[in-house]
Amino acid sequence: MKVVLDKLCKRFPNRDKKIKTEVIAVDNFTFEIPDGTLVGLLGPSGCGKSTTLNLISGLEKPTSGRVFFGDTDVTDMSPEDRCVGLVFQNYALYPHLTVRQNIMFPLQNFKGEKKLTKEVMFEKALEAAKLVQIDMLMERKPNELSGGQQQRVAIARALVKEPKVLLLDEPLSNLDARLRLQTREEIRRIQRETKVTTIFVTHDQEEAMSISDIIVVMKDGVVHQIGKPQDVYDDPINLFVAKFLGTPPINVFKGKVKNHMIYIGNSAILKADKIDDREVYVGIRPEGFVLNDEGELTLDLKGLEVMGRDTTIVSTHECCENVEIRSIVSAETVIYPNMEKVKFSVKPLKTFLFDAETGDRIYFGRQEKRTYEEA
Repeated sequence: MKVVLDKLCKRFPNRDKKIKTEVIAVDNFTFEIPDGTLVGLLGPSGCGKSTTLNLISGLEKPTSGRVFFGDTDVTDMSPEDRCVGLVFQNYALYPHLTVRQNIMFPLQNFKGEKKLTKEVMFEKALEAAKLVQIDMLMERKPNELSGGQQQRVAIARALVKEPKVLLLDEPLSNLDARLRLQTREEIRRIQRETKVTTIFVTHDQEEAMSISDIIVVMKDGVVHQIGKPQDVYDDPINLFVAKFLGTPPINVFKGKVKNHMIYIGNSAILKADKIDDREVYVGIRPEGFVLNDEGELTLDLKGLEVMGRDTTIVSTHECCENVEIRSIVSAETVIYPNMEKVKFSVKPLKTFLFDAETGDRIYFGRQEKRTYEEA
């Protein structure tokens, strides 16, 4: 089911009654979610991603704008008429019901022609349980399950009524690291098997990038960038997006363009043809550094972190906004811990320029701005 958001806005009254201005939770969100895709809504707390999910589900009414499922305008429809499946952060299972009864619960609300017999409900509940691999737990109560198993019950309950759209609101937040990894892989598998259009809300960029077909990066209710995860990582539209995506995070330096060269401090690191002289921020991804005894950029070595397949060089520079600069190189690279300085060249396609005032991306060299459709 294709989902279309058309100039979607949501404003709330300010909690401080003395302040008359409204709080803008979602601001002019326009996007078409293709049928059968998994879209990640990504951003820091308070960016409007959960509010967007609530607008799609019908739990919130938009201040303005429309929501379409396919060609049908569902803006004024109630949540139960939209045929959506919802999975919340806290699972929201009924503690007095068994797994089977929790999964069957949405089916028991069908009325009229849609009403199902108990036998059919049993079959559908078992099918949903098998899909999430909990069919051996059907007679247990929620308090007898692990957090990961409870989350699977919640997903099965959302899927059992064969929703047109599946909505997941921070579904992995309450799980430990190992379970998060396992469950997100399961969510991706289930989505591929069912081919149901899925919208996944998270503040964890690693989660969003690992399972999403498309990510939408939001801040303060505004969509900053939409694209395939790797494309957004490789081609951030502004400094916020560049900082938000990436582990370890991008290294950001105060720099300048002078005589068509990019400078960090007194070091000219790259050519920047056709760029006028200006103050800039220079962002370099951790994998964008190349150890080179004749390299243009000299950093103060602080230590090494050997991670098996690669080594992280930890260093500092007076122009860097990060507390520490992290550069990832091959574990086979020989670096002597007693060295005080380390020299690098930088990869042009892993180095980004941003306007010092607006934070907007400045393209140079072989870099070209791409739209979401081109990506």
